[in-house]
Amino acid sequence: MAGAEDGPGQQPELDEDEAAYCRRWGAQHAGARELAALYSPGKRFQEWCCVVLCFSLIAHNLVHLLLLARWEHTPLVMLGVVAGALIADFLSGLVHWGADTWGSVELPIVGKAFIRPFREHHIDPTAITRHDFIETNGDNCLVTLLPLLNMAYKFRTQSREALEQLYPWECFVFCLIIFGTFTNQIHKWSHTYFGLPRWVTLLQDWHVILPRKHHRIHHVSPHETYFCITTGWLNYPLEKIGFWRRLEDLIQGLTGEKPRADDMKWAQKIK
Repeated sequence: MAGAEDGPGQQPELDEDEAAYCRRWGAQHAGARELAALYSPGKRFQEWCCVVLCFSLIAHNLVHLLLLARWEHTPLVMLGVVAGALIADFLSGLVHWGADTWGSVELPIVGKAFIRPFREHHIDPTAITRHDFIETNGDNCLVTLLPLLNMAYKFRTQSREALEQLYPWECFVFCLIIFGTFTNQIHKWSHTYFGLPRWVTLLQDWHVILPRKHHRIHHVSPHETYFCITTGWLNYPLEKIGFWRRLEDLIQGLTGEKPRADDMKWAQKIK
């Protein structure tokens, strides 16, 4: 069995079975080329709109939170930051596991738009490092738009007294949104071996965000563990209790669908 993803310039060593299974890594893989070609102008436009609107709302809501800040809120705000990171990490794992394991690129609407990048990523893990800020973060910005709009609506319609009572909760929601919005950027950094800012590598080394070595575990074929990609804090405990395997067994038993069948199909493309 091949090891986890190697750094740029290093080729993973494949055993005989894996060599027959696929030429798995890199932009020249037939499946990777086909999947990359499915990235459309319409998808690009959607990502641009989501990024601009998302970061405008983040700035708007952050200003309102800072204006409402009080020292007595500090303990609950700190608790909210940690809780937001934990829940974002679990949700990143749930989405990652779902898109990796189930569904197909051929599904209407969601296939090419949202499942395609997951299939491409397993065939060409460093493709994400060649994506710009818009392509990297557009889908996550789409997901966080609704809670950001809801928060902005509260700031516009509720009294200051009501907002002060809700302040710790809104800080928790905001931290959850921030971690969720930047999850794929953090994921991209976990595949980037050169040129990262020092503050990013420090956060990785301190395991505040997903470390590079930690994420390599997921990239051991058949990509069936360590799905959480925001902080990675929950990967070890979820693996110890067999959370994802049990969930897969339950769904396969109910539906008859085989986990990662579509992922395997794209990896096996050779021309």
